[in-house]
Amino acid sequence: MTQSVIVQVGQCGNQIGCRFWDLALREHASVNKNGIYDESIGSFFRNVDGRHDDPADIPVGTGTGKIKSLKARAVLVDMEEGVVSEMMKGPLGEVFDCRQLLTDVSGSGNNWATGHHLYGTQYKEQISEVVRRAAEFCDCLQCFFVLHSMGGGTGSGVGTSILGLLEDEYPDVYRFVTAVYPSSEDDVITSPYNAVLAMRELTEHADCVLPIENQALVDIVNKISQAAPPTRPGKRVFSEHAVKPDSALSTGAGGVVKDEKPFDQMNNLVANLLLNLTSSARFEGSLNVDLNEITMNLVPFPRMHYLIASQTPLFCSADVKMPPRRLDQMFTDAFARDHQMVRADPRHSVYQACALMVRGDVQLSDIRRNIDRLKPNLHFVPWNQEGWKTGLCSVPPVGQPRCLLSLANNSCIHQTFSEIRDRFSKLYKRKAHLHHYNQVEGMDSGQFADSLESLTSVIEQYRDLETAMNQPVVAEPRLKVFS
Repeated sequence: MTQSVIVQVGQCGNQIGCRFWDLALREHASVNKNGIYDESIGSFFRNVDGRHDDPADIPVGTGTGKIKSLKARAVLVDMEEGVVSEMMKGPLGEVFDCRQLLTDVSGSGNNWATGHHLYGTQYKEQISEVVRRAAEFCDCLQCFFVLHSMGGGTGSGVGTSILGLLEDEYPDVYRFVTAVYPSSEDDVITSPYNAVLAMRELTEHADCVLPIENQALVDIVNKISQAAPPTRPGKRVFSEHAVKPDSALSTGAGGVVKDEKPFDQMNNLVANLLLNLTSSARFEGSLNVDLNEITMNLVPFPRMHYLIASQTPLFCSADVKMPPRRLDQMFTDAFARDHQMVRADPRHSVYQACALMVRGDVQLSDIRRNIDRLKPNLHFVPWNQEGWKTGLCSVPPVGQPRCLLSLANNSCIHQTFSEIRDRFSKLYKRKAHLHHYNQVEGMDSGQFADSLESLTSVIEQYRDLETAMNQPVVAEPRLKVFS
């Protein structure tokens, strides 16, 4: 059995993580009616005996041990303690190990340099220790998931500092990054600096990155709100009783509260993406996809490891979700622009590879039939025309008969990155706000130029792929043979 550790950094990373753990508990509770600690639960949770001062793991053995108290395989880091403190006081507080938390009070001031160089250096040993503690509770650690935003100081700065630390100390463990990119209307004026400086670290140190655009999340939430059928007051489409009150899996009132905060629905979309991505690691299926297979099959070149995610059906809260989709329509939706976590359009660009991760009552023949149906309208590189990775997990999300997550390595991502670069360049040409960064010890102006060059290199790699595919094929002249 393999395990994974989720590293939540900054306000955004911790809020997404909180939603993930709540929904993961609900999924396990819907399947595990008897409260048995098995391999499925053990992939992301450890079982502890609360009677001891120093809780120790209860061996999985044959999978017949009762759940005592579940602790998430999570590391929580934030340089402002507000969000983490709220989580620890909330209904999910007992799920987190207080010895795997690290907070400060002053924050990073929306400054990548403060987060990366100041706090990244100041807390390096403490971060290493809390990560080591989480890793030592794993029998076979396979993957780190790093959740953070790119626009703020802690998420982008401390998050990428931790990413480099993970590569140094755990070089053989995969590093998946879910990075939330700021929109053009972001209220943090320095967010383009933070995003570009952080992207250099993601390009160099991550194995796989799932970019998430804030504006794409807003568009999806609006789409769901407009299309979802109305519900009667007090009636919840998503059953709160998916987790039984007396179950050892119960999170009390649940992490989904009645009065949702502004970003909760957006965070819930990302949390569901992570649920679907990790479903094969948490549940059985006729064609499970190991996490290392994603990088093996979808990342042919090490720096081009940015994957576009889309999922269907869409749901962003306990009350608001899209109605169930027909099976074939679900596959069509997975390639629609309005189901993606970024706003670029892959249908007019080039695929290097694509993964379809299906959950629920779907047969392998259904997947094959839909691939054959969709393939003529999708442009794949000539050297990987059969570049499909498929997975099938038998356990659907709670409240849905089936769902589909698509992960595509597509050249259209250069459009998203070019927009970020343009916003960066507008500030950088005027040298606006640079003094806030250069006054931080360890930071110098050369890092701006290096980061811009790194981003431009990634953009050109994806763009060159697209250009090469659009070049007309020139037939070689045939030699005449004279007798």
